[in-house]
Amino acid sequence: MKTVLRALGPAMPRPATGDSARAALGAALILLITGLLLGHLPGAPAAGLIAPFGATAFLICVVPNSPLAQPWSVVIGSVVSAMAALAALWLLPASLPPLAIAGLAVALAILAMHASRSMHPPGGAVALVIVLSADPAAPPSLLYALSPVGDGAALLVLCGYLWHRLSGRTYPFRQPPVQSPNLTADPTADRRLGLRPEDLQTILTRLRLSPNLGPEDLGRALEVAEAEATARHLGGLTAADIMSRDVVALPPEATAHELAQAFRHHGFNTLPLRDAKGGFAGLIHDRDLIEADPDQPATALAQPAVTQPPEAQLAEILPLLLDTRQQSLPIVDQGQLVGIVTRSDLVALLAAKIRSQAPETA
Repeated sequence: MKTVLRALGPAMPRPATGDSARAALGAALILLITGLLLGHLPGAPAAGLIAPFGATAFLICVVPNSPLAQPWSVVIGSVVSAMAALAALWLLPASLPPLAIAGLAVALAILAMHASRSMHPPGGAVALVIVLSADPAAPPSLLYALSPVGDGAALLVLCGYLWHRLSGRTYPFRQPPVQSPNLTADPTADRRLGLRPEDLQTILTRLRLSPNLGPEDLGRALEVAEAEATARHLGGLTAADIMSRDVVALPPEATAHELAQAFRHHGFNTLPLRDAKGGFAGLIHDRDLIEADPDQPATALAQPAVTQPPEAQLAEILPLLLDTRQQSLPIVDQGQLVGIVTRSDLVALLAAKIRSQAPETA
């Protein structure tokens, strides 16, 4: 009984209430806007919407990183499914039972989505609703696949993009590869030993998970898991354990010439600014001085930077120094700059841990 209940029970954790509320509001808004715009198109349904668009809105707003919710899948999947249904209506004998035509239309839609790499579950509903609502004596023309189906799918994608931009999420999720900090084609050093995107895609294909999970999702999950595992392996260290406490910081009124002297004297790649009250006032990289005027004030060169408190775990620190262009992480406690953690600190820490675990030689 426990096995049965486990198999039939919820297969996912409970979503955060804020995420659910944001997704619900987004779905309502993009359906409303799409319906209003579609209602003015010739040949569109009276409500401006077709039923499968509700499922499409769900995917775009609830799981925007799913391969099934990406623009190609939404638009092309919907259009080819509609074309499959219309082809079934025009080519199959009218004497066939409507349910038989509907089943064949959905089968053709699945094959069409598979061939075009645009798997989109609402596409099956598009094919079904077109067949079941069509007049057998006068089925819609193939233009119906472009309007309102294609138009509606494209508007849902556009509205979804705008909604996620406003709510702080990324959509479409498939973005261009992140360029290395040095603006070269090489991946960052921490990623050169990992699996390549094509390796991840091979794994997903072998496990038959490609329709549900993209290589970008898997790669991101693996990176976070590896960082967490590394942090645990190093014994739950915090920023306070590894940070430099004797921080060399310049005042905001320092000039670019004074900054250059400090970089040359200490050999650092970054220098923080500390205001008169001891607070963090920005981070300056040595590369920022290349074209700077010698009398240019430090405030004009300083860049905002992510900071962390002294109690921040190593699992929180690692991704920040690996995924951003800043090479140092200021440590701030109650508004005061109390330390700094650099990539060099992490390298030294990992090297010491490796040496401590290396087998002793005679």
